[in-house]
Amino acid sequence: MDLTKLHGIGEVKAIQLLCIAEIAKRISHMQAEKKLDFLNADSVAGYYMERLRHQEREQCILVLLDGKNRLLTDCVLSMGTINATPVSSREIFVKAMKEDATYIILLHNHPSGDPNPSRQDRLMTNKIKEVSELVEIPLLDHIIIGDNQFFSFKQNRLL
Repeated sequence: MDLTKLHGIGEVKAIQLLCIAEIAKRISHMQAEKKLDFLNADSVAGYYMERLRHQEREQCILVLLDGKNRLLTDCVLSMGTINATPVSSREIFVKAMKEDATYIILLHNHPSGDPNPSRQDRLMTNKIKEVSELVEIPLLDHIIIGDNQFFSFKQNRLL
């Protein structure tokens, strides 16, 4: 929305309002992060929902956790197309080892809004799970974000 189209708001005021909105979003994000339970798919999906659900292309996020299931960091692994995003298991575990992660969670979105996993999503998840067992950095979950809904491989007993 172009704020300058509102009566009484010029370019400077519009920029100030956008800055305030961004600060409020970051504060809210930091507060939510403290309450986040990474063993609970509802909690994780809720935390990442707004970040992913409106994306026009698939985006894959890697969440790295310590031994007490606390967030070390998260990062965007890849930006894909409208219906696919390439993910390298090698890249996942190089990042995990660099950060001394004990556990990982994968998230990605489906721009269609339907969070149900594709055949490719299932194959990729199984491959990453196998590698995670070999390198002893367990994959706790793979969550697919749709439009205000999600699919958890763990909740659906596919992990």
